[in-house]
Amino acid sequence: PRPCGAFVCGLRAPAGAGWPRRYRPFAEGFCVELQGRCHLSSALVLRWFQGHLQRCLGAVRYRLQERCRISLSVCPGRPPTLHILPCSDYVCCHISMAVRLIPAIPLGDALYLTALPPEGPQAAPAQEALWGLNASRQEQRLLSWLKEQAPASSCHLKCLQILKGLRDLRGQGLEEPFCSQWGRVLSSYVLKTALFSLLLQGPLEAWDERFLVERLEDLVMYLRDCLRKQVLMHFFLGNTSLPEAVALPRFLKEAAPVNLLAAFDGPTLDLAAFQLLYTWSQAPHLIRVYSRPRYLRPAPAP
Repeated sequence: PRPCGAFVCGLRAPAGAGWPRRYRPFAEGFCVELQGRCHLSSALVLRWFQGHLQRCLGAVRYRLQERCRISLSVCPGRPPTLHILPCSDYVCCHISMAVRLIPAIPLGDALYLTALPPEGPQAAPAQEALWGLNASRQEQRLLSWLKEQAPASSCHLKCLQILKGLRDLRGQGLEEPFCSQWGRVLSSYVLKTALFSLLLQGPLEAWDERFLVERLEDLVMYLRDCLRKQVLMHFFLGNTSLPEAVALPRFLKEAAPVNLLAAFDGPTLDLAAFQLLYTWSQAPHLIRVYSRPRYLRPAPAP
């Protein structure tokens, strides 16, 4: 487990002293040495990837300059993001798009390893060699199954969106160092995992949109209990209670279960649980104080 990701692993080069000499340019440009063995560095791959993005951006921007404005942002701890803003006279066409660009390595069975952004400017070689496990295809299969089983007006995705928004709004009022910890403890992956786990516990008919407030409160309380117990298990790794309709690769089925909160200490999780309850109790106030005016609906005309 790792605070900024759900699960991480390394890619080790084949054993034998001849490998680094045979592939010297590749090893020097993309590998780090750990315990006498070459490992593929996600940090070096990401740095190479960002350099190519910067060089390609000029050509892409020139070809599309009459249709949209394109920019690339690179922030520490986050993957490079491509921002696209259409150029049009129609108001409805001024919807911007942000696309995260993450280099990935296919493992087969719709599984990928993705490069992790460095947590700091001087990361240790062991951290640079770590890759994140991406199971987004399996999540899509689960969501498709839920769409078939749940009511047509199910509010489970809306609950997730609202909880993410409340997390971000509350984060604007917190001070460091807990502000950064708050975002890592309640990462989007943790919130999504809590939602998936809660969905499989009760009847899906209870997630009809008319029960939105009740289900959102259930999600907050379930997440609070996970933080207090310091346990939230990875939804796919070693989970034997998934519906049979959601086919999992053998790698995920036979993997050891992983606690997503294992990387955090008890006081941090207790403080996050307290702040989560406070955020829920103060939700209307937070929305009024921190929401930008352009996102607020205008008052109805008399």
